[in-house]
Amino acid sequence: MIGKTKELLLRELRAKGLRLTPQRLVIIEVLIEMGDSHPSAHSVYDEAKKRKKGLSLSTTYATLNEFSRLGFIKTLQFDTMENRYEGNIEEHLNLVCGRCGKILDYQVPRLADPDEIARETGFSVTDTRLEYYGYCRACRGETMDGGDNRGGKEIG
Repeated sequence: MIGKTKELLLRELRAKGLRLTPQRLVIIEVLIEMGDSHPSAHSVYDEAKKRKKGLSLSTTYATLNEFSRLGFIKTLQFDTMENRYEGNIEEHLNLVCGRCGKILDYQVPRLADPDEIARETGFSVTDTRLEYYGYCRACRGETMDGGDNRGGKEIG
């Protein structure tokens, strides 16, 4: 969704055969406004519910999962925190803060060509996800001042 206008996104969703219900429309608006913040389903729901009374959390989850299945957003699943959703579906690195849970995108050159991988190994790449774990700028000061750094290596 990064860099896409609402109108372009709606055209693409219609082209995939998706009905544009009032619930889906408000969730799209919220996702666009949240930009690259990697929101959780609960944060999308909390904001969307302010605009669309009667919206349920289960509808929010179902809509986010449908958008992810269709390739409009990515679902980031974690063991220790709530799943997050992101609109940047291009290959990039996610920087995940171990203290506050903030996720930042970091653009990197392409690491490996999926077509080359398929030719050499027969493995068909359908998705990529690369993450670095550490501490964001705001939490880094707290960590350096005696907080729990969980053995993490400070870079930079």
